[in-house]
Amino acid sequence: MIQNPDQPIPRRRWRIAWLLGLGVLVNYFDRVNLSVSHDALYTTFGISTVAFGYLSGAYNWTYALCQLPIGVMLDRFGVRRVGRVSTFLWSIASFGAAATPNLGGFFAARLLLGIGEAPTFPSNAKAIGFWFPPQERSFATSIFDAAAKFSSAIGVPALGIILLTVGWRWSFALTGLISLAYFFLFTVFYRDPDDDPELSEAEKRFIREDAPVVLVAEEKPAPLSSLLRQRKVLGLALGFGSYNYVFYLLLTWLPTYLSSALHIDLLHSFLYTGVPWLFATVTDLVVGGWLVDALIQRGWNANRVRKVILIGGTACGLGILGAAHAHTAVRALIWISISIGGLSAAAPVGWSIPSFIAPRSSVGSVGGIVNFSNQLSGIAAPIITGYLVAAHHSFALAFGVSAAYLVAGIAGYIFLLGKIEPMEMQAT
Repeated sequence: MIQNPDQPIPRRRWRIAWLLGLGVLVNYFDRVNLSVSHDALYTTFGISTVAFGYLSGAYNWTYALCQLPIGVMLDRFGVRRVGRVSTFLWSIASFGAAATPNLGGFFAARLLLGIGEAPTFPSNAKAIGFWFPPQERSFATSIFDAAAKFSSAIGVPALGIILLTVGWRWSFALTGLISLAYFFLFTVFYRDPDDDPELSEAEKRFIREDAPVVLVAEEKPAPLSSLLRQRKVLGLALGFGSYNYVFYLLLTWLPTYLSSALHIDLLHSFLYTGVPWLFATVTDLVVGGWLVDALIQRGWNANRVRKVILIGGTACGLGILGAAHAHTAVRALIWISISIGGLSAAAPVGWSIPSFIAPRSSVGSVGGIVNFSNQLSGIAAPIITGYLVAAHHSFALAFGVSAAYLVAGIAGYIFLLGKIEPMEMQAT
């Protein structure tokens, strides 16, 4: 049957984008719950500032260790099978945190959460490569990436109020229930395009048009050892690692920074924390998502558009230096909003890059490599911040370290990643 060129393309693919976005929203509730619970955990378990830094990083330990094998598993078993197992595991981890009688059990729950949520971003990047043509991938990616910021914008205030009302255990139990509900939703609705009986032939042709990632991957995935030697992969991993360092510093320490450094009471620190994350949600969707796709669809050079947003957004992240010397809540929130807002604009571009540079059968593996670098930063950021704050009773040096890392990340984008195009695999 010939498709009428005037007939609009069905939009079933956007259902997948919003489903993936909902999943990120849910699993970031699990992540930010810890930062909200800082004072309550201190009261319950008597943990120190340094110990809280280790606890904040515990999730990332297993998350990071799983990234390389998860990438290979995604390329072998697919998004749907891996996703069902992971969503179930992260639900169990939240219930475990709520029920644990001691600090050791809480550490164990956070380690399990890292395993369960490890496939999320590489899986989503692979799914977007399957479901969307290149000219729509930035906005589709921004939907799930922005959800990570929006989760903090609404999750920190909401979970903070729940914690202050009924206690930290109930806040973790609630995130467990929400996670379990998402497990059933993902199980019912997610399919790859070739397995979705309701996907029209017209939309399937549109998805495949000029796409470097094909829907039926027949070639053998490239070895990890070969991918790890590619300059583009290393440049992307370095740049994204610097982004994630700042992201996790703010994700785990922002409420504490506002309450301790600026002497804001706990409830208002929860409420103020939502401001920069809400701004980041907007820049993620509007700049990193909609604007990038709109300019490319109007004929602008795709590589140039993506590189400008990627590098310019990461450079805005240096605004965290302004927060290092802020003495009022308003000034601190402005600088932090500039920092995380710029980084968030760059993030969907970064997450779309594996589907543009990787061999068609190795997008999951490249996503795993990049997210491994991310999670090493996610481990380091809360721990290093904990030591620096404990030693200097100030966040200034901690913010300075993150800015130095961002400079290295920008250099990685410029000199190693280079042009965003399929890489020529070097001989193994």
